[in-house]
Amino acid sequence: MYFDSHTHINNEDYSREEREALIREIEASPVDEVVDIGFDIESSRMAVDHARKYSWCYAAVGCHPHDAQEMTEEKLLEIREMVGEDKVVAIGEIGLDFHYDISPRDVQREWFRRQIRLALDLQKPIVIHAREADGEVMDILTEEGAFSDERKACFPPGPKGEGDARVLLHCFSGSKELALEYIKKGATISVAGPVTYKNNKKTVAVVEAVPMEYLLAETDAPYLTPVPHRGKPNKSPYIEHTVRRIALIKGISEEEAAAATKANAERFFGI
Repeated sequence: MYFDSHTHINNEDYSREEREALIREIEASPVDEVVDIGFDIESSRMAVDHARKYSWCYAAVGCHPHDAQEMTEEKLLEIREMVGEDKVVAIGEIGLDFHYDISPRDVQREWFRRQIRLALDLQKPIVIHAREADGEVMDILTEEGAFSDERKACFPPGPKGEGDARVLLHCFSGSKELALEYIKKGATISVAGPVTYKNNKKTVAVVEAVPMEYLLAETDAPYLTPVPHRGKPNKSPYIEHTVRRIALIKGISEEEAAAATKANAERFFGI
């Protein structure tokens, strides 16, 4: 029923027992498919391993801006090699994070650009992390050709026959105006647990404004737990609360929202 387009079964804080219990819980839930998202080399390797083991799991591989200072040419080559695996469906999550600045900004920018170029070269979807860097993220994506006609020609047309750049703004926290600008460029928007938070009018406005065919749902588990489980570690089965909130905002049934976000994710990732 549900597709969790962004989760971290590969989270380094899980013990083996906790991870195994989480996997069993996902398998017993109405979640049909997930994408396990890499954030460094080790987590990307683990995501690939999970995708090999579980029919419902797919992988994205890449280096998060927090870990950019640990990147090397050898690691970029390994990411390239991992993309050759059958169920690796995207490069990500990559981008810029100017909130924590764990990696220096110039280093973040360099490896963001290098990984965009890799995704363009290998014709793979891109999963974007942007925090307090919205303008620069869009500028870099545009400068590197992520929204070019050449890029769009690599993929089937979007839901309305327009060019699809296969760029996903994960856990989108920008304005509705920015979201619509991204849609015009050929991108897709994903929302997570914060859409359920009482005072988060910004993300509600995004969901109201963005056509349903360009929306994905995610958990970003174990982070960003939705209401009513806020305060607990997040997990893929909790995606039902995010989908239910999307349905309420859009004035459709939960089943319709689940079907639409699942179909959109399958199209985006080429599943």
